[in-house]
Amino acid sequence: MTEPTHQKPPRSILLVALAVAFALVAVLGVSLVANIATHKQEAKTPSVRVVELNENVDDPAAWGQDFPLEYDTWKKTVEMTKTRYGGSEAMPRIPTTDDPREKVSRSKIDADPRLKTIWAGYAFATDFRERRGHAYVLEDQTYTKRQQVVKQPGTCMQCHASTWTAYRKLGDGDLIKGFEKMNQMPWTEAAKLVKHPVACIDCHDPKTMALRVTKPGFLEGIKALKASQGIKDYDPNAMATRQEMRAFVCGQCHVEYFFKGPEKRLVYPWSKGLEVEKIMAYYDEIGFKDWVHKDTGAPVLKAQHPEFETWSQGIHARSGVTCADCHMPYMRVGATKISDHQVQSPLLNINRACQGCHRWSDTELKDRVETIQNRHHALRDQAMDALVALITDLKKARDEGKSDAELAAPRYLQRRAQFYLDFVEAENSTGFHAPQASARTLGESINFSRQGQIALRDPSFKPSVPIAFIPAPVAPAPPAAPATPGPAGPVKTAAETH
Repeated sequence: MTEPTHQKPPRSILLVALAVAFALVAVLGVSLVANIATHKQEAKTPSVRVVELNENVDDPAAWGQDFPLEYDTWKKTVEMTKTRYGGSEAMPRIPTTDDPREKVSRSKIDADPRLKTIWAGYAFATDFRERRGHAYVLEDQTYTKRQQVVKQPGTCMQCHASTWTAYRKLGDGDLIKGFEKMNQMPWTEAAKLVKHPVACIDCHDPKTMALRVTKPGFLEGIKALKASQGIKDYDPNAMATRQEMRAFVCGQCHVEYFFKGPEKRLVYPWSKGLEVEKIMAYYDEIGFKDWVHKDTGAPVLKAQHPEFETWSQGIHARSGVTCADCHMPYMRVGATKISDHQVQSPLLNINRACQGCHRWSDTELKDRVETIQNRHHALRDQAMDALVALITDLKKARDEGKSDAELAAPRYLQRRAQFYLDFVEAENSTGFHAPQASARTLGESINFSRQGQIALRDPSFKPSVPIAFIPAPVAPAPPAAPATPGPAGPVKTAAETH
């Protein structure tokens, strides 16, 4: 039996095949080079200017004609998506003459009635909802039921509207003068001067697109903070790095604040520092209160949304990672690299928001975040229960006829416990921005609440903090009635829309 023989293809066929292969490689190489060159050119010219933007163009749609990719993502801020502890699905409602909204976010005071006890006598006990996207900030503030309880001033407009052009027009070109004039207007009058929610011009120079700070509250607040650190006349627009500006433009609004004096000037209480105890010391020093608690008579405070202050104490801030890096991560659209202006929870965008630095799976990263948030929420519940218990005991002692002198220490401890709790409750990361700092703050809140209960039972008890704020005796504010200025200063009108 003979073995089969295998004939080799003719040499000419091999040469032809090799030539064809080289030709294909050459064509593909030329195409790749041409494609790269095209994309490089596109990247150099990411947009075609069809609108001449200037300092008087505040309509995001006009900016969108020059920057359609960024504008398309900004429009997505209307989307309502829930994470485990934040955001909200759209809740349908029947429009009325007073409130034409067809959907709103979930009510937080209905979800947790303890908040009504904590805020008794204040507007937030009437209406407090989950946050929504930037597209809603003006609408939600206009129609919140808090407007019916306390007639809010134009001060609130700084963070609920595009105010750069309105302030400058009102101040005849002077930003600060316009800011001061609008602060003193009723909300309804100030609303006639603005047209859009927070928009492109509030964070970008219309000529260069460079980031900038336009909100007077932040300009004055960061100047006071830097002065406390030995840096005089600090101007972020001239002195901040580009990476710092990626936090500062968000810190224009995501902060704690109060309204100072009869002129309702918006002030960020940062002259002593950003930590909760330093802000507490500032309020005690100036004798400020938000309102008098209806059930206890305590001169209490309402924290707003101190994301900037809390982030500043966390590992991301220490590592140079800013708000925009996580909430507005870079994305590719064709050859163009843009910052995602949807401004959403990183948990809804783990790939681009987190995995650029953290090389683990989506599931692993999501589990790590939720572990932090679960622990935070459990501690938050303990702090809530402790504060409600103190309020219950204080109300009982007051009803039984204890004097203002006997109640002074427990009331101050309520004031302190309440502000510490609210400092993390109003902060929208559920502990993630600075887990250790937030846990410490909640632990202190629990401690103050329990000390308040001990002080009610034992007049000789010495609290761990001095009783730094004892106002003149005042009657508690009646339910659902606007609070009025007292001897310790004007009552702040809260501006939170979430």
